[in-house]
Amino acid sequence: MSNPLEHDKLLLMTATIDLAEMRTFVAVVTEGSFTAAAQRLDTDKARISRVVRRMEEELGAQLLNRSTRRLSVTEVGRDYFERAVCILSAADAAAAAVAQQTQKPKGRLKVTAGAEFGTTRVDGWIAEFLRTSPAVTVETEYTNRVVDIIHEGVDVAIRIGDLANSELSARKLGEVRYGLYASPDYLRRAAPLREIADLTHHDLIMHTPRGRPSWTLVNGSRTERIDQLPRCSLNNTIAARNMALADLGIVQLPQYMAASHLEDGTLERVLLDWARKPVPVHAVFASSRYMDPKVRGFVDLAVALFPN
Repeated sequence: MSNPLEHDKLLLMTATIDLAEMRTFVAVVTEGSFTAAAQRLDTDKARISRVVRRMEEELGAQLLNRSTRRLSVTEVGRDYFERAVCILSAADAAAAAVAQQTQKPKGRLKVTAGAEFGTTRVDGWIAEFLRTSPAVTVETEYTNRVVDIIHEGVDVAIRIGDLANSELSARKLGEVRYGLYASPDYLRRAAPLREIADLTHHDLIMHTPRGRPSWTLVNGSRTERIDQLPRCSLNNTIAARNMALADLGIVQLPQYMAASHLEDGTLERVLLDWARKPVPVHAVFASSRYMDPKVRGFVDLAVALFPN
């Protein structure tokens, strides 16, 4: 173990060494020779040697053992190297953090989302992002398959539902909340609807992307599974909404999809206390440590606009 006094001296003297010189020394140790370090830093061997010699003079300690055959690091030099790597990593992280906050979004942003959620919600986020970020272009892929964002070069994936464990980063945007809806004309001619058991006397319109048509509805601690055969079964929520607007029965919809129809009176909410459990929505991306400004900007915007 090297002398603690030498360690303290190195810490005090480090402040007099600029980061460029520190990077030079780290390159020499990492590459194993002045020649290889010079090639890595695109300079000449003589300059590398002068920089290391000047560092040793200022530190008052020998960092490298030199011979005609090989270059080795002294004990003090190894200690300096390990500390220098930490200092340079911290400096790079600080610069990246500032860049993330000060640089304006630019370049191509590739976004993917499910087809329905993309066309009903994500489109609006993209439009606003393009309005506020003139140096950005956006490429979208709306698909119901799970996209491999790393291998397919996707910057942000908007995913609905619980996330599988992975090495990707994610930020929760919010939750999709649901309700049961029907048109006023349907409700006028249909049987009374006061309790969940009354659904057995009604025509149901079910979104069934796969599997047997059913609803699982929750009211506080109570859960009811509705398994009756629907009047109409579709694999698209927008199509299911359209059937309800055509007065054909009761449909379960995301609240955001029903909101405008509640306002204009073409749909009414029924059984207010019963609904599907809310479903989380996340923005998924490669890394949260050094996010590209365009990725951070789009995700921040999606969080801000999600409740609307």
